[in-house]
Amino acid sequence: MFTKLLKAKFNLLVDSGYKKKLRQDILSYYAQVPEEELTSEQKEALHFLRHNRLHVFPHSFTEKYKNKEVEVILDKFLGLRYINHEGKKLYFKRSWGVRKIKRSYTYLLLEQDPKSPHLYLTDKYTIAEGDVIVDAGAAEGNFSLSVVEKAKKLYLFETDSEWIEALEATFAPWKEKVEIVNKFVSDKNDEQHVSLDHFFEEKGTVDFIKADVEGAEADLLTGTQTLLKTTPHLKVAITTYHKQQDEEEIAAVLKDYGFRTSYSDGYMIFMYDENIRPPYFRRGLIRAEK
Repeated sequence: MFTKLLKAKFNLLVDSGYKKKLRQDILSYYAQVPEEELTSEQKEALHFLRHNRLHVFPHSFTEKYKNKEVEVILDKFLGLRYINHEGKKLYFKRSWGVRKIKRSYTYLLLEQDPKSPHLYLTDKYTIAEGDVIVDAGAAEGNFSLSVVEKAKKLYLFETDSEWIEALEATFAPWKEKVEIVNKFVSDKNDEQHVSLDHFFEEKGTVDFIKADVEGAEADLLTGTQTLLKTTPHLKVAITTYHKQQDEEEIAAVLKDYGFRTSYSDGYMIFMYDENIRPPYFRRGLIRAEK
């Protein structure tokens, strides 16, 4: 069943008229801003928009993924398709065909391009050997798969049953240190939700939290107050593009808990937000650490 957000995404994806109008609205808005007041990143994004269609990532690095060759392989024993990702098998939903998997995987590569606003890790902001890691909103599990060999323990939070089946296949070689949790990470605790403070009462500590939870990032932080306050050397990589106010509000929360914060490079245009408004460009995520 589609959630409200997914319905909105679907409707907007097929509405090319909406995309054309939004692109023009952005260009018209920034045409009123004096050139000297624009940052270099804004200028780059506007240059891209003037010469290309609307894109979630309005930056030139996207060009190299247009005709990306992707090999999809069928696991005949499991009946699931996978892609060799960094030398490991990354499985996809049983209901997805080859074409959809190719598109999805190409987008995953684009998201984690070294120049992407959605890039979680950098050369300086990394996972340490032996870290306990939370992946909130795991979906395909590509983030966790990229760090699984370094991790001491991985907790993957995902509620989509098809993704859970795929995740179980992907992480079968590391099942002794990977736990898949079928709950939303939130600020409450019930059959469908769990706060990280509650979850880690009996689990011990956590070293790294990656969070991309479809606009519920503020709730996640509310349910993580104890860990944010008491955990030394904690790192949090959390998305800030789903809602207009997330960029400033999430940064303020993390700073209040003593984190040093920095934004990812570049901008995103989250066209799937029906309430998108000026200044349109949003930072993809915050990297925070103590």
